[in-house]
Amino acid sequence: MKYLAAVLLLCTTYAASAASDLSGVTLVLGDQARNLRSLVDASGVMKDAPYQYRWANFQGAAPLFEAQRAGAVDTSYAGDLPVLMAASGGVELKIIATNVGDPGSNGLVVPADSPIHSVKDLPGKPVVVSSARGSISQHLLYQALEEAGVKRDAVPVRFVLPTDASAAFNSGQIAAWATFDPYLGIAEQHGARLLRDGKGLTTALSFVTATGSSLKDPQKRLAIADFARRLAKAREWALQHPDEYNQVYSSLTRLSPEDARAITVRISHGIRPVSAEDIAKVQKVSDLFSSLAILPAKVDVQSITDTSVFTAQ
Repeated sequence: MKYLAAVLLLCTTYAASAASDLSGVTLVLGDQARNLRSLVDASGVMKDAPYQYRWANFQGAAPLFEAQRAGAVDTSYAGDLPVLMAASGGVELKIIATNVGDPGSNGLVVPADSPIHSVKDLPGKPVVVSSARGSISQHLLYQALEEAGVKRDAVPVRFVLPTDASAAFNSGQIAAWATFDPYLGIAEQHGARLLRDGKGLTTALSFVTATGSSLKDPQKRLAIADFARRLAKAREWALQHPDEYNQVYSSLTRLSPEDARAITVRISHGIRPVSAEDIAKVQKVSDLFSSLAILPAKVDVQSITDTSVFTAQ
């Protein structure tokens, strides 16, 4: 028995040692509009990462989560409703970290010369929502309509990916557009008029998620946990060094530093472990959009959350 116990201890020690050697791991990090990459590059937090990594950039959450469904990315980053939409549609993922966003980074805009001056003017006017059904912009639109006492079915809605919607909006083909940064900030800088942003209407929470199959791989799980910790440090750095962060963000997005600044000042208030309060808030969003038959199936937020990957320690 003593011999067997010794062997088991040796095997356990070897397995732990092997799992901590991450030199053979490569993570594919899913990103939207280079938000996370700009943060990581500016802060330099990944320079000594003990694993390889590469970025996969997408213009919106819908194509990002299709990549996650296919197992083409190990992590993703999106707002609360897109995460729920993906999970409801069968994407195998776990929420591992919370990004505390700025509700001003999601807004409903119209052209500067539009006759629409409030959300109450929207009945009968088509609204384009980016990027797809179940986006944070759809959540904003529905909450804004409810606040204004406008029935949802009184407003025709179309879903268009952000880059296509941006071109259409700039050419005067869109009466009203519900979108998010950086597309929102760019539109405002080109004269778009804000009808309503997410302040007081949406949770402004977004999440880092990990692909289920990736978390089942012990080495990848360790690498993902390390990435989440570094990401939190990067966000802290950006809040303390706004000018340096803005410079890298403007370079990656090809925006002028002046145009980028309006976006970077409201991009995030920090990344932290997922709290019980976060789960409760997002569960309310899940219940609402399930009742509206927008989510294909009900989502138990607790069941798609893994708080053991990224902790406060």
